[in-house]
Amino acid sequence: MNPSPLPGSAPRVQLLTKHGCHLCADARLVVAQVTQRLGLSWEDVDTDAAPELAERYAEEIPVLMIDGVQRDFWRIDPARLERLLTA
Repeated sequence: MNPSPLPGSAPRVQLLTKHGCHLCADARLVVAQVTQRLGLSWEDVDTDAAPELAERYAEEIPVLMIDGVQRDFWRIDPARLERLLTA
């Protein structure tokens, strides 16, 4: 179970990626642009170094996680991401 974020705390944004993934490169750009605009940080999680994540999300990479919940995969829509982070 993932802990709930504290009220008023910044969302924890993670992008699960893997080496050689062209969709991951696109997703990194979108996540970086949106989080920068909102003044938030994000984490690029290399699933090549995390076998349990690589196995769990193998066919969905890149995967966008917000506060430990999968919110998107493959192509990250910037407008949707901004709505998720400002809701």
